[in-house]
Amino acid sequence: MPLLDVAKGLACAVIVGHHLSRYGSMPVGAFPLAPDFLGWLADDGRLAVQVFLVIAGFLAAASLAPDGVLRVDRPFARIFQRYGRLVMPYLAALTVCVLVAALVRPSLGSDDVPASPSIGQLLAHGLLLQDLLGYEALSTGVWYVAIDFQLFVLALSLMALPALWRRTPAAPASRERWVPVALVLGVVLASLALFNRNADLDATAFYFFGAYGLGMLVFWIGRATRTSTWQSAIVLLALTGAGALAIDWRSRIATALVSALLIAIAQRQDWLSMARWPDAAQPLQRLGRISYSLFLIHFPVLLAANAAVGLLGPHAAWVDALGMALTFGLSVAAALLLYRGVEARPASWRAVAILFAALLVSGLLVSP
Repeated sequence: MPLLDVAKGLACAVIVGHHLSRYGSMPVGAFPLAPDFLGWLADDGRLAVQVFLVIAGFLAAASLAPDGVLRVDRPFARIFQRYGRLVMPYLAALTVCVLVAALVRPSLGSDDVPASPSIGQLLAHGLLLQDLLGYEALSTGVWYVAIDFQLFVLALSLMALPALWRRTPAAPASRERWVPVALVLGVVLASLALFNRNADLDATAFYFFGAYGLGMLVFWIGRATRTSTWQSAIVLLALTGAGALAIDWRSRIATALVSALLIAIAQRQDWLSMARWPDAAQPLQRLGRISYSLFLIHFPVLLAANAAVGLLGPHAAWVDALGMALTFGLSVAAALLLYRGVEARPASWRAVAILFAALLVSGLLVSP
């Protein structure tokens, strides 16, 4: 689905720009050159995460239950597989970040640099439990990896419930297809109306399932054979999102709703399956393919670049602007290395164990 790669490429570029405009001294120095643009990135660039949530839900529905019925024979094995796929590049990037943070901490000495990690903090990050256990993040954006895994487990659990339903003698087999869809819709409504309005739940999948579930529902809506059915479902989806925004306006939910509706239209028009896109879209398509690695690795590059620019002493604003642009380019280069060296390789428990050990060793090396 090249169009989804393009969307992920754009969203990831905005997220990296958001972090570039918030951390370190370079955005402060470059701000006078483009105050509106950098201000928008700093304030609203985070909303691009909603695009990833919707796309992740869309792809989860396509993978787990394209027809509304779970197509996974061993749910626990699938969960472990998902964990391995997520944490291999994640652990590698965290190891780099721990080492880079230790190198630049004396020169930057700001709140932007994570503190030296404890063993408990490292273990919690490796198990994707850092936010639930209250540990400080070792890198920016690592919360998303933990939430992505939680969302996948929650979605698979909702899909697996009809298996228990079938064991009930009174459960008609004809209802099996609608049970998971109804469950997803119910949790989406609860998330949009209740959970997403409670900031205390932002370390759990329930807070974000509104956006993720919208992506799942859009995929199933796109499977409708009748145009009238598709149109009615899209109207209901739009009204659901509008109702949630009427209860409590949230720009993140508005972004997720618009993203879901655009994907629904693209799916109906067969734009998602187009094999060839204009040449201008090719860089974004390639960026989308490595977007996860870029999301993971850009923060240590950002820290190193800020430290390097700081060594120049007093300088003009254009130097900081150039430094930000170079940081983005170096982040893409580092992401390509991470993608080819780790993310694109098959997940295995041996590789996970080695990378987990590397993270623990790096933490021990930099501990005071």
